[in-house]
Amino acid sequence: MARRAIRTERLIAVLGAAVLLLGAVILWKAIEASRPGFTEEAPERRVLRQAREQLGRTAEIRLLDEGRGRVVCGYVGRRGEAGAWSFISRPNRIMMSDDPLATEFQAMLRADCPNLPKPPPANP
Repeated sequence: MARRAIRTERLIAVLGAAVLLLGAVILWKAIEASRPGFTEEAPERRVLRQAREQLGRTAEIRLLDEGRGRVVCGYVGRRGEAGAWSFISRPNRIMMSDDPLATEFQAMLRADCPNLPKPPPANP
């Protein structure tokens, strides 16, 4: 009878450890699933957000052109104004044609957006 009790206690201990291990795995997976995954912002939304940060809330996209890689180029302006600025947008930065680093802007434009057309007419 003593031998049977030892087997039962061992079985209870093993099953208890298995339940704890399974609970830990489930908790780990639940926490991992609740973390937001990295999703890159759509280029149109990214450009509009970046342009509005620099030009104000009336900024609008006049033209978008796909560049090399994750680069987007084009023209932005302010609603109701005729002027437009060319830009180069990367996921973490937008650079506009009126940037103080004009030489760097032109070099990036030639390298990343060689087919960018002339600015379009303003949309009043």
